[in-house]
Amino acid sequence: MRIEIMDTTLRDGEQMQGVSYSPLEKLHIARILLADVRVDRIEVASARVSAGEFEATRRITEWAMQNNLQRKVEVLGFVDGDISLNWISDAGCKVVNLLCKGSLRHLEKQLRKTPSQHVADIRDILTGAASRDMEVNLYFEDWSNGMIHSEEYVYYMMDSLKDERITRFMLPDTLGILNPEQTYEFCRRMVEKYPSLHFDFHAHNDYDLAVANVFSALKAGIRGIHTTVNGLGERAGNAPLSSITGVLRDQLEAETDINEFEITKISKIVETFSGVRIPVNKPVIGENVFTQTSGIHADGDNKDNLYYNNLLPERFGRKRKYAMGKQSGKASVKKNLEEFGLFLNPESLAKVTQRVIELGDKKENVTTEDLPFIIADVLGNDITEYKIFIKNYSLSLSYGLKPFASVQIEIDGNLYQETSSGDGQYDAFMKALRVIYDRLGKDYPLLTDYQVSIPPGGRTDALVETIITWNFKGKEFKTKGLDADQTESAIKATEKMLNIIEGLNGKEKEKENLQLAVQFPAV
Repeated sequence: MRIEIMDTTLRDGEQMQGVSYSPLEKLHIARILLADVRVDRIEVASARVSAGEFEATRRITEWAMQNNLQRKVEVLGFVDGDISLNWISDAGCKVVNLLCKGSLRHLEKQLRKTPSQHVADIRDILTGAASRDMEVNLYFEDWSNGMIHSEEYVYYMMDSLKDERITRFMLPDTLGILNPEQTYEFCRRMVEKYPSLHFDFHAHNDYDLAVANVFSALKAGIRGIHTTVNGLGERAGNAPLSSITGVLRDQLEAETDINEFEITKISKIVETFSGVRIPVNKPVIGENVFTQTSGIHADGDNKDNLYYNNLLPERFGRKRKYAMGKQSGKASVKKNLEEFGLFLNPESLAKVTQRVIELGDKKENVTTEDLPFIIADVLGNDITEYKIFIKNYSLSLSYGLKPFASVQIEIDGNLYQETSSGDGQYDAFMKALRVIYDRLGKDYPLLTDYQVSIPPGGRTDALVETIITWNFKGKEFKTKGLDADQTESAIKATEKMLNIIEGLNGKEKEKENLQLAVQFPAV
């Protein structure tokens, strides 16, 4: 069976507290969702909200028209005569998702109208939409409560409108009150009573049942599902696009046009634009969900991938990792050493593993990039000999003036110094470093993520752990620093980064020399 996906990140997802996108951000997200992720439809705005919302919708519809995707862009409209229709039409959109009342209580208490009056008003909107060559989908707001408390009203609305010019009837669990059994039963009744109509199901996650309810709706015969990237949305959010994609393929063997490989990219972009961090244990997209922590799991994967399931990270553009800490075994450490092309004899591997466990017991995070330093410490090995030292730095912060940083750095015994301004003390520090590296013609990585962890309790002298993610020539790695001062913590992480890329450059140089030696052997 083929399932249609409508993503409402840019409308319902933006109703999450604190989330607001600029018109350019909305356009960027819309383009990726339709062109790269390949969802079937997107809902991009609510009519009448703001001038910024209008501008965003106009930009998206212009792009969609140029790419023959105009009928895949939808806007929420209201039963308000010509007001919403004019707003949506002026923005260039051709599909209206009309918000109607799906429960008698909502109709009587909010609109203070009778069912027949509501139907008449809806028909007026349908006539207006037809005159503007606009397609209409119908939202039955609070439909789940309607099925529980006023089922006859729901059927009255359906019977009155089923023969009208409506493309889809959309059934929202507006308050997130349903459980999977109720969802299945209510959706089955709708599908069986009106088999020729197309129904969408719109889940909310108040009881953490959104994905389970989507599963039940599809089992009941629903053919359209609403999602949001990262599960953003009103209150507890909506059904996450990433989770629904996995369930559709693996649990229901359903067909979609979704390009799974692009899921991680759109999730990271929405995380950046929304400012809402993805929980590390969020299925499919969380930082830790493809990370095995137990040493037993790493051992099993070494032997025959015993701890794999169908959610392979490669499907989503990711890699499997093996965490290191107090539960690590030699297999976990060995897996991580392979990332560096390092191999230790059994005795050395046991010593390094023991140090990793000791660090984990102290609640220290151990990353793959820490391993060479641990090896150097435990084995007295020069694998990670520091060649670059941040010798001195002076950071200034003055009210009304840009922060400045003066940095002195030692590279292979030579000292280099530079001063620069920036948007913050660390930014100024990084810009000064970059000037030095540009002058020397040395490659420099891109900072892709910056995380600060401070223990709860509010102490001003608490140690700050800063973990920075870097991308260097397509290779992503992390470094961390620990200090009572946040900026100094970041600087320690940066010094470690500089030595890691120096080591990577050294390995590349060795490879080049080896290739030259093979091509032009000494005579």
